[in-house]
Amino acid sequence: MKFRVERDVLTEAVAWAARGLPVRPSVPVLAGLLIETTDTGDGLVLSTFDYETSARASIPATVQDEGKALVSGRLLADICRSLPAKPVDMAIDGAKVVLTCGSAKFTLQTMPVDEYPALPAMPQSTGSVSSDVFAQAVGQAVTAAGRDDMLPVLTGVRIEIAGSNISLLATDRFRLSLRELSWDPQPTDVEAHALVPARVLAETARALTSGSTVTIALSGTGAGEGIIGFEGEVGGGFRRTTTRLLDGEFPRVRTLFPAEHATTARLNRTELIEAVKRVSLVAERNTAVQLKFDDDGLTLDAGHGDEALATELIDAQVKGEGIVTGFNPQFLLDGLTAIEEPVVELAFTQAAKPAVITGVPDLDGERNTDFQYLLMPRRLLS
Repeated sequence: MKFRVERDVLTEAVAWAARGLPVRPSVPVLAGLLIETTDTGDGLVLSTFDYETSARASIPATVQDEGKALVSGRLLADICRSLPAKPVDMAIDGAKVVLTCGSAKFTLQTMPVDEYPALPAMPQSTGSVSSDVFAQAVGQAVTAAGRDDMLPVLTGVRIEIAGSNISLLATDRFRLSLRELSWDPQPTDVEAHALVPARVLAETARALTSGSTVTIALSGTGAGEGIIGFEGEVGGGFRRTTTRLLDGEFPRVRTLFPAEHATTARLNRTELIEAVKRVSLVAERNTAVQLKFDDDGLTLDAGHGDEALATELIDAQVKGEGIVTGFNPQFLLDGLTAIEEPVVELAFTQAAKPAVITGVPDLDGERNTDFQYLLMPRRLLS
């Protein structure tokens, strides 16, 4: 194995492939990053795999000799970040890999390639979607995904495919996100669903934005069965990720979105975000920020008793009965920042019931229901 590659191209690809390496691998070789050079046209291929998630990146390189080597992925990533802005040469020298960049030279110990597990094959393509749309949709959906590994089902995003429509759902029991988008399915009448780890989905979507489209490939649609794969072009090569689907039954959450609302309020999104940030500075840990909607607009209050207090009044277009409720300020901010429209609408059935937050192009426009964020209220301190 012997090749030359541009420093920035190598650094970015190694960092991407190594991002999911286990901190405490069950066997030493799983901490490795597989480097392969072939004459098949893929140039240089970098791969990682931990039996759950695989990453494979192809980048342009000048290949002189074919071969493969397995080295510590995290160490290689650290070395690449420190290299000068010059071409990188790598070659196998016995049981070691020698990396040279300008006047810098590193010698890395290799791991046994024959002990490294075979990466899973990419399933047959199910369809494709614009990379920008996919990245935006995933970024919004994962906002509500759980982070408690004791409840693994809630750490995933449920992908529901019905013909040309995809729905992404996530919840941590306190909030719920629903993002719907269109795509180009193959075949056109495909019906499938999958529960995908939110972290893997988010990192993959961000990494594939430089190409025009993302290919989604799904094998096995039952919980815990099969894998899902994502692939896209990046800088003259490709990036490919596969991950095993999460096991367990995702809760039936669609019915939580109410069909009608007693009160709606529309506000400038940026003004509301800044007001929540200011007022929440005095909110004690795990306490709510109070929101009072009436004819005067929205009054935000935080703090309690003899401690620091904060209050702020901002403009709001309120329709229906006045309402007083409270939310976890960080959860509220997460939903508001995930919306891209300049105006947001908060819709309520009653104070003790969840609110639905959506984006609106202007105060009098139609709300955009492609992304809906449902947020449970918090008990207010008396």
